[in-house]
Amino acid sequence: MLEVAGLGEVEERAYRLLVRAGEADLTGLAEELDLTRQAAAAALASMAGMGLVREVAGSGGRRFAPVAPEVALGPRLVRQQETIDWARQAVDQLAEEYRASLRRSDADRLIEVLPSRAALREQVRHLQDSAREEVMYFCRAGHVVMPSTDNTEELEALGRGVAYRVIYERALLEEPGMVANVAFGIKLGEQARAVRFLPVRMMIADRSTALLPLVQYAGRTTEPTAALVRGSSLLEALIALFEAQWERATPIRFLEDGQVTDTAPGCPLDADELYLLSLLVAGVPEKSIASQLGLSLRTVQRRVYHLMRLAGAQTRMQLAWHAARERWL
Repeated sequence: MLEVAGLGEVEERAYRLLVRAGEADLTGLAEELDLTRQAAAAALASMAGMGLVREVAGSGGRRFAPVAPEVALGPRLVRQQETIDWARQAVDQLAEEYRASLRRSDADRLIEVLPSRAALREQVRHLQDSAREEVMYFCRAGHVVMPSTDNTEELEALGRGVAYRVIYERALLEEPGMVANVAFGIKLGEQARAVRFLPVRMMIADRSTALLPLVQYAGRTTEPTAALVRGSSLLEALIALFEAQWERATPIRFLEDGQVTDTAPGCPLDADELYLLSLLVAGVPEKSIASQLGLSLRTVQRRVYHLMRLAGAQTRMQLAWHAARERWL
């Protein structure tokens, strides 16, 4: 059991005996372990060299006592663990070099084709369940695998501390229930932005794996075909595409307690007004905002007019320009 600390079978038996007995002489040790005096003496010499025993004074000749296990074995185990950790790091590095070599010679290991909706749904689940740092998402209008409201994996990942950056296509924000769903995600920590159009649906987990369709989805009569892209120059290009879209997208802000982040200190808007403004700037029509928030169109228009008065704007374009200049969003 103590081989990992460098003890052989005889040394371990002798050390355990000394721990139980407190101390012993050479003759007694040899008799208890059923060893010759020469074998017992060799075991004691080896243990003394490892710092496991010490000689104590006694009237009947030389006697030996154990050094405390935490003193004698603790440092040896720490050094052993460090050696194992170094070896594990070396194995991980070799494994990554091996996988990189395989990817260079075998494209199937670089891109895995998912031929069905079930396989695609399973990967959407797996990538989010296994994410540890960040998930980046392109959300287009019209779901293929599942509606956004069914993506419970995101809620669980946010609870684990995984960062989510999601870019929504404007048409998706006009779908029933989406505004409330986005607001709920933002409250849990999702960073959300919106653009008029997204070129593709896409998910990237921990900057190590991307998931995206290979061909245009043709409706429920056909199965969607997607690709799982692992570490490569292609993956780096997809990450760059996301970052470029993120920079030009409009932030969607909603904070339940009224506290505002990334805005100027003198911002006069409360949480509801900021959320309404972010949806307007993202291009969501007032009619869609009204129906999704459960408000009348007249109420939404009145609130928009209030925002325009606060900004001193005559048009919605001027409102957006003022909000950008004053860092309201």
